[in-house]
Amino acid sequence: MEIELRNIHKAFGSNEVLKGVNLKLKSGEVHALMGENGAGKSTLMNILTGLHKQDKGSVFVDGQEMHFKNPVDAEKYGIAFIHQELNIWPNLSILENLFLMHSITNKFGMLDFQKMRQIAEEKCREIHIELPLDMEAGECSVGQQQMTEIVRNLLLDAKVVIMDEPTAALTDRETEKLFEVMKSLKKRGVAMVYISHRMEEVFNNCDVITVMRDGISVDTRPVNEYGLDEIVRDMVGRSITEFYPERRNLPGEIIMEVKNFNQPGVFHDVNFNLKKGEILGIAGLMGSGRTEIMRAIFGVDKCESGEVFFKGQKLKIEKPEDAIKAGFGFITENRKTEGLILDFSIMRNIALPSIDEFARKSIIDYKRVNEFSHGLADKLGVKAHTLDLEAGALSGGNQQKVVIAKWVGMNPDVIIMDEPTRGIDVGAKRDIYELMNELTASGVSIIMVSSELPEVLGMSDRILVIHEGKIAGELMSSEATQEKIMSLATGGL
Repeated sequence: MEIELRNIHKAFGSNEVLKGVNLKLKSGEVHALMGENGAGKSTLMNILTGLHKQDKGSVFVDGQEMHFKNPVDAEKYGIAFIHQELNIWPNLSILENLFLMHSITNKFGMLDFQKMRQIAEEKCREIHIELPLDMEAGECSVGQQQMTEIVRNLLLDAKVVIMDEPTAALTDRETEKLFEVMKSLKKRGVAMVYISHRMEEVFNNCDVITVMRDGISVDTRPVNEYGLDEIVRDMVGRSITEFYPERRNLPGEIIMEVKNFNQPGVFHDVNFNLKKGEILGIAGLMGSGRTEIMRAIFGVDKCESGEVFFKGQKLKIEKPEDAIKAGFGFITENRKTEGLILDFSIMRNIALPSIDEFARKSIIDYKRVNEFSHGLADKLGVKAHTLDLEAGALSGGNQQKVVIAKWVGMNPDVIIMDEPTRGIDVGAKRDIYELMNELTASGVSIIMVSSELPEVLGMSDRILVIHEGKIAGELMSSEATQEKIMSLATGGL
């Protein structure tokens, strides 16, 4: 199947999102779609799959102009969209999820689970994967849920599969398996649109790249003809010579100490310190206990034993409110369920931790709230036509910027950043890194948990590596390499 989107325009009210986009998809091709958050990538794919109707332009399938009424209509033609937020029913089994919209019944009108299982197993064998068909989907890993979405669409004879940030929440092993499945689909002639900010994944697994910026398609080239610097320039409209700004700030005295943190089965014997104005990188494999340690420090989760000292004083942190009062901020990795109140406006989310500053005798000064929120939104580059928009309506990257803005606005002494740039495009990442430098230069200390080793190496003054709930080693940035970090993270020396 070959698809062409020609001169696509789309506006939502006065906000013109797409201003003339062109895109061609060919059978058996992995086509990367890249661009900053807000460039229009998701809107373009929603038009292709019938969720939105373009204001101008045409969609052609095998040379014939098509008008899909809705996503179900697009699926009938073999076009499937696997969103970043997976469409899985957690209380149903994997098998039930696979056949939810097209169940098979026997001659008595009852569900034929035996036939469905046979078809599912055969389809899984075709693409060389295994799925726990009887397990509840909610009990499965994100990788297994994602494979379930892929198999479900293949059962509908999908000829085009769109993947939006498919590796954002996957482990390294699950990511490798996804790429194996993509190669298998490619051999079968399935066309794939791969939306990602991860350059290495794009260069290693895609055939063609189309870059979008501000609602237009800037350029389309084969991967081997597109340089990294050129992609960045096309995405952000300027050249970014260094992904990671130089760390010029020298950390000061120790201001925080974590002593003897233990939680049976999760982490044990965790001891470390944090210096004023320092970026302390926390590396380790997914599931190593990195996030759990940070949540315990902030009072989100309990730990059996351990102490936190801040500026020489022992803190009693039993809940996040205690940590916030002590001057700690926590940018959680799970922005949707823990970082934001999705049905609150952008403005209210940004102002929430600092709201007491704008109240006099229990009356909130909304003019000051408005100025405060707009200042931080501008500083972080939040793309929205109004801050009265619900946070849930933003793209994932812009939601992350709102989370960061609300904690930065609190003027904390310590910020714990768990995967601070997950789902954020390359231009916005640079903005976040510069903000981190600015914060540490003013004396703020940052603990940064990240799965991206280049980020850990590029931004940290010092690096702690976690392995199976324990600190496996400490490296200064001057001596750290990816090989040394991975060796420690996997139990080596």
